[in-house]
Amino acid sequence: MSRRAAILGYGAVPVGTYQRATEGDPVLEHELAVDVVLQAMAMAGLGRSDIEGVVVAHPGDHTRQGYFHTFLTAHLGIRASATVIQVLGNGMTGGHAFDTAVQQVTSGQADCALSVGVHFETGVPTARHLDYSIRLTGDVDFQSIFGAVPIAWYAMDAQRYLHEHRVARATLASIAVKNRAHAVANPLAQFRQPITLDEVLGARPIVEPLGLLEVPGRADGAVALVIVSEEIARASGRPHVLVRGRGFEHEGLHQTADWPRDSLDYGTLRAAGGRALAQAGIALADVGSFQVYAPCTIVEALGTEALGLFPRGQGADGAAAGETRFDGRHPVNTCGGCLSRGHPPEVTPLYDVVEAVMQLTGRADGRQVARREFAMTVCELGNYNAALVHVLEGRA
Repeated sequence: MSRRAAILGYGAVPVGTYQRATEGDPVLEHELAVDVVLQAMAMAGLGRSDIEGVVVAHPGDHTRQGYFHTFLTAHLGIRASATVIQVLGNGMTGGHAFDTAVQQVTSGQADCALSVGVHFETGVPTARHLDYSIRLTGDVDFQSIFGAVPIAWYAMDAQRYLHEHRVARATLASIAVKNRAHAVANPLAQFRQPITLDEVLGARPIVEPLGLLEVPGRADGAVALVIVSEEIARASGRPHVLVRGRGFEHEGLHQTADWPRDSLDYGTLRAAGGRALAQAGIALADVGSFQVYAPCTIVEALGTEALGLFPRGQGADGAAAGETRFDGRHPVNTCGGCLSRGHPPEVTPLYDVVEAVMQLTGRADGRQVARREFAMTVCELGNYNAALVHVLEGRA
């Protein structure tokens, strides 16, 4: 990177239900987005005239408003000189929105860029949502016609993991319990009631072996981040977080390969994580917390193994032993993760950046990790064969 970028402000609403109001009028997407942008700008101490670029996470196929990025920028009254763009990258969409805003700053095209995302899922009819999910999986002409959804692929991975590594079903389920314990202390979380291992194991099945509490619920959410140059961040005198490293990898596959391959090996995440650490100039052991995009329990287990936190086949065991708790050896998903913090897919990675910033600036009351110097955020597509990783450094 030619120069370094910093996160100076953030805004986020609690993950939950906004599109389908239980009383009164439902909130509109752009209204929620404006709310978080104002929060982020107030934290950064900046105004509309300071924003030179706007990067919007694609709001998903469920939105009614076309060209949402220009619509939102106009509604905010921002006159941008660097870029106004909408990005899409599957589950990494929010990560790409953050990454693109960072690149605007590090390249010198902007001194201040806004990254914002809003995603509504709760008001979408189930049949429409199911059709969309099926079309995400594999080749629509030759694979999607069999009706597999993303969760079904993860369930097959879970079944294979339990068999190949002789892991107990309860061990994998313990990841859901750990994440809920973190979410209890997170005011942005969708689900904040504690759960027990018996409740996870006794929940109704979704796709064997995964049950209701091991897959994400549908959710709405919105996040905004203000990204500035390191010089502006330092001059502000405000707490901020530097972007120290970035890594990406796509192995040229979409869900399935034409040759036998190991579905339990997230090689793209291993490569992307290594690149991010190398660019940051630190070792994995220096990282104090990890926010991992993990829609299911099995994804968190495989993701932590790919990063090198645990040997292969021992990610679930590590979680069951308490090593991924906020006060454990490798704190993972201290926000509660997709399972409990909530998972509005297009903006989930932005929520993960917010959690990393809260950890690095000491704002994560009740789930604060001990080591606050470095954090890692991970967007990965699991069997969609791609990963995007950032290493962040706190500057109080």
